[in-house]
Amino acid sequence: MQRLCGFLPLFALLAFGPMRSQAQTSVDAAIGFGTAYSSASGAGIDGPASPNAFGACAVGSGDTLCQATPKLNGLFMNFNGDVMFNRHLGAGAGVSFQPSKSDYGPLQYRQTFIDGNLIYEPVGGKRWALHLLGGIGAARTGFSIAENQCVGTAVCVNQTLPVGAATHFQAHAGVGLQLFLTDHLFIQPQFDYHYVPNFTDQFGSNSVPMAMISIGYSSGREK
Repeated sequence: MQRLCGFLPLFALLAFGPMRSQAQTSVDAAIGFGTAYSSASGAGIDGPASPNAFGACAVGSGDTLCQATPKLNGLFMNFNGDVMFNRHLGAGAGVSFQPSKSDYGPLQYRQTFIDGNLIYEPVGGKRWALHLLGGIGAARTGFSIAENQCVGTAVCVNQTLPVGAATHFQAHAGVGLQLFLTDHLFIQPQFDYHYVPNFTDQFGSNSVPMAMISIGYSSGREK
């Protein structure tokens, strides 16, 4: 039995080696920047000085401490990678997030989208490839509060404390165009669409369009 097990790697090489050669698997990794958008919900949150501190409030009701929640926009950063099993089919994963926090009424927040996708390449050439993506993942909105505490006038501490997060399921679709600068280096403009059920708990729409441009490296592709 041990002798048979010793020959298994050789059998696997003989069986799958030609298939791998024909498929010419490639691995891509990229980093990018862009933006995403969702409208504001119109909701409000009372400031820390209010008797209803951090509670829900109605914007424009006369409550001077009521602060409106924002729309989702600004700079996003993206990391993604994929494996192309052959010239047309592959799978990948990515994470898009705000590199810095933004105000959410009296709170601060950071938005993150995480997704895993199947990839289809319908057409392509030596220096370009069109990628269609579809998959599922999660949308996470993390909240925190900034506090400034002083001991007399000599020592002051500024700290940011997490106060919770809202995480939702999301469906994702995208289209990207790989443009190869060399045999391995590429740039990729991409448009994405995230559908996030119950995202209206934080923002004004469940639909989140996103535009990114990335630079990446490919281990190799079919010529």
